[in-house]
Amino acid sequence: MLRLYTHPACLQHQPGTGHAECAARLQAVLMALDHDRYAAIDRVEAPRASREQLLRVHRAEHIDRILGSAPTEGTVRLDEDTVMSAGSAEAALRAAGAAVAAVDAVMSGHGRHAFCAVRPPGHHATGDQAMGFCLFNNIAVAAAHALAIHGLKRIAIADFDVHHGNGTQAIFEREPRVMFVSSHQSPLYPGTGDEREHGVGNIVNASLSPGAGSHEFRELWREILLPQLDAFKPQLVLVSAGFDAHRNDPLADLRLGHEDYAWISEQLVTLARRHAAGRLVSTLEGGYDLGALAASATAHVDALMA
Repeated sequence: MLRLYTHPACLQHQPGTGHAECAARLQAVLMALDHDRYAAIDRVEAPRASREQLLRVHRAEHIDRILGSAPTEGTVRLDEDTVMSAGSAEAALRAAGAAVAAVDAVMSGHGRHAFCAVRPPGHHATGDQAMGFCLFNNIAVAAAHALAIHGLKRIAIADFDVHHGNGTQAIFEREPRVMFVSSHQSPLYPGTGDEREHGVGNIVNASLSPGAGSHEFRELWREILLPQLDAFKPQLVLVSAGFDAHRNDPLADLRLGHEDYAWISEQLVTLARRHAAGRLVSTLEGGYDLGALAASATAHVDALMA
């Protein structure tokens, strides 16, 4: 059974009119999943992440800055792209907490797969900096929780967002128990993710040139990233599920379709079955064309339900 973690608070993070990372993104995903064919999904209210959980990957000063920066009205800009409103701190706590709860669920046998339909996204947030729309690094908090509480020795993070997950890489680049693999467009924000960035042998980056499409994306995963994951034999598969490499997305220049997200999701489910007793948790990252996001997210969920 698939578990879906979300929370109404994630809709109350309001970066302002015209901002790409808007509440309508999550609404589009949830509306697409409000369909009879998804009736069997176990829907769970996301808890807040605890300070202890956040401290495994974030400095105390960063946590205090995020929790203390939410204004009572209007918005506060943390950098050119990253904005907080009155509801942002609660949304960030629920987004990170969803990923932690999802890990606990799949590790305890309450469903093999889980999808966290949350915002703000997380994979750009470093240990001490909010950036790229991200406040806390949701997938990193989940991975660190799995290491600390469930005693796992090999955790894989697969990131297919069009932007490189620089925060996730920075957090784990000296942690051999976590393998981070990423496909992303280059050149593009945040300018990291070069193939020469290897960490301690646990980082695998593979970039795509502007204009690349389905063939290049699938070949990259089939020839480079999936074999690396297979050789690592992860005990848990975590997915930074960004859908902004879609051909209709306004923030990048790749040419994927929703069928490509179905394909990569199926590949990661197969990997999890082979090595991790099926255990897979994914969390929403980017995707900024509402129609493309809804179609791609449902293709992802369909693969997780199969």
